[in-house]
Amino acid sequence: MGHLADSAAGRRIGRLLNLEPGEIPAVAGGLAMFFLLFTGYFMLRPVRETMGIAGGVENLQWLFTGTFIATLAAMPLFGWLASIASRRRILPWAYGFFVLNLFGFAAALAIRPDDIWTARAFYIWLSVFNLIAISLAWSVLADIFVTAEAKRLFAMIAGGASLGGLTGPILGTLLVVPIGHSGLLALSAVFLTASAVAAMLLYRWRDRHPVDDDAALADDSRKPLGGNPFAGATEVFKSGYLAGIAVFVVLLSSVSTFLYFEQARLVAENFPDPTRQTQIFGLIDTIVQSLSIVTQLFLTGHIARRLGIGVLLVAVPVVIAGGFLWLALSPVFAVLAVVMIARRAGEYALVRPGREMLYTTVGPEEKYKAKNFIDTVVYRGGDAVSGWVKRGLDIVGDPTFAMVVGAGVALVWAGTGFAIGRAEKRRERAVQTRAA
Repeated sequence: MGHLADSAAGRRIGRLLNLEPGEIPAVAGGLAMFFLLFTGYFMLRPVRETMGIAGGVENLQWLFTGTFIATLAAMPLFGWLASIASRRRILPWAYGFFVLNLFGFAAALAIRPDDIWTARAFYIWLSVFNLIAISLAWSVLADIFVTAEAKRLFAMIAGGASLGGLTGPILGTLLVVPIGHSGLLALSAVFLTASAVAAMLLYRWRDRHPVDDDAALADDSRKPLGGNPFAGATEVFKSGYLAGIAVFVVLLSSVSTFLYFEQARLVAENFPDPTRQTQIFGLIDTIVQSLSIVTQLFLTGHIARRLGIGVLLVAVPVVIAGGFLWLALSPVFAVLAVVMIARRAGEYALVRPGREMLYTTVGPEEKYKAKNFIDTVVYRGGDAVSGWVKRGLDIVGDPTFAMVVGAGVALVWAGTGFAIGRAEKRRERAVQTRAA
């Protein structure tokens, strides 16, 4: 890979993609880390969605509550790991634990493939796993790259996630018959292991390419963070900046949950066959990831550098507020599909890279412990509360009213994104002043 970066072709690729000399191996490693992680996850995601509907749409809020409780139980364990392991070993150790879990579920599904409680346990486990695993991958990037690099590279590297999101459902569809659900879980474990290897290679790249304001990374990343297992929560409560990110994430998860419940309701009404449901979910995933890749490669980085991170955080909430109002006027599956695709593609291509850029100006403990607390406990807490709110609105009134409430939440989400975007800009200027 180093030979490519030094060749004439490598230099041309670098200019085309706005890369600095020597960054091609880092981008390739980040792309591989996300591609492998998301390929393994998205092979299993359509199966999880079908399992959720199988238990009854009216019971989804219980699965969301179970997921939140499981996330609360997982956080002290993750905090303990982050306290005793060096930063560059947190991801490999956590992923190794998840690999063992996947093989355990594979064995359980092979023995009792139709057991409803195994299905529910897997639904909850995958919902906890995906947040922790993805958050950790982004923590590695925030740890390795400084803000100026992040604005240029994060969206491009996130393209690996979208490519994996395209490849995973295709592999799942092609392989589910010959190898079954248990085989898919075992294959996902292999992809997850390879993703951890790619993350370790990223740290080695940074060791060979230190930057002036992060010269101690190679030494510090080999030391444990220390502290207590609950430091992530306390850091959020002590910092107005991190608290603002937490509020942003709660609003994001609330909007997502409202649309998720509406999707489940309309899919169950329009496509009663479980096989057809899985196909619909897979088709939506394919469209979402295709749009995300194009946006990530050609738009997101330019928007971040020229207009600022705040634009990445505000644009999608404003669009989704309009989408909720459209759904209130025309509550049909076709409209829901358009809004859902816009929400998810916008989140992957704009909101998620922008949200992760916010962490490049905080310390190592915040990048791992506080960030993971926000990405898991705060996110799933927002899921659980908004799931019960959505269910209550559906029971006491017309679903149209829930869509109007969703539009209001989306506008508050946009306002919060604007505020933390301005706060990040002030922090970035302060970092640059100290470096000067």
